[in-house]
Amino acid sequence: MDQTLFSLINGVWTSPSLDRVMALLSDFAFWGPILILAVLAVAVWGNFRARAAVLVILIAVAVTDCGLVNSLKHWANRPRPHQVEPARVVKLARTQPKQLSIFMAPEVLTSTPETGAITGRSFPSGHTSDNFAAAAVLALFFRRWGRGYFLVAAAIGYSRIYTGSHWPSDVLTSMFLGTGLGLLVAAALEALWRRYGARLAPQLHLSHPSLLVP
Repeated sequence: MDQTLFSLINGVWTSPSLDRVMALLSDFAFWGPILILAVLAVAVWGNFRARAAVLVILIAVAVTDCGLVNSLKHWANRPRPHQVEPARVVKLARTQPKQLSIFMAPEVLTSTPETGAITGRSFPSGHTSDNFAAAAVLALFFRRWGRGYFLVAAAIGYSRIYTGSHWPSDVLTSMFLGTGLGLLVAAALEALWRRYGARLAPQLHLSHPSLLVP
C-alpha cells in the first residue's frame, strides 16, 4: 500500500504546475529567511498573545525536530524513496538568493537507486512533524484561524511525498507525532506560566495569567 500510494503521488498525479508548487512547499531554504523576518516582526510589533504563540511554536518545533524526530531517524534508519528506487526528485532551481528560484522552472530528475549500505533518514518527516506541531499550537492560541494552518501543514507533508523525499506512511505518522508534541509542549508551558509567571514577571502575569486563554 505504501509503495503503491507513493508511486501514484510521485509518478502519476503530477504536472508541471504541481512540480513548481510542491518544490516550493518542500524547500526550507526558500522559507527560512521569510520565517526569520516574520518572527522578528512579531517580536518587535506583536502583542503579548502573538509573541507568546511564536515562543511556544519555537520551543515545540525545537523539541519535535531536535528531540524526537532526530532520534527516530537514527533509530529507524529507513531509506528515502529516491535512495532505493527510480523516483521523481523535484527541487527548486539553484539560485542565489533562493527566493529567485520562484521565477524559474524547478529541476525534475529521476533518481538512481543507491547500492551497498544505505543510511536512511526517511522516518519520520521533519518538515511534516514541525509544521503539525506549529499548527497544533496555532490552533490552541487562535482557535478557528489557527486551525487553518493544518491545511498548510498537510500540503507540506504531501509535497515531501511528491518530491520523492518520504513515503506516505512517514508523513502520516509524522502528522500525529507533530500534533501530539505540539499539544504537549503548549500544555507544559501553560502550566509553567500559571505556576511561576507571577514570580518571573509579576505585572505581565497580572495582565495575562494564561498563555492560551485570551
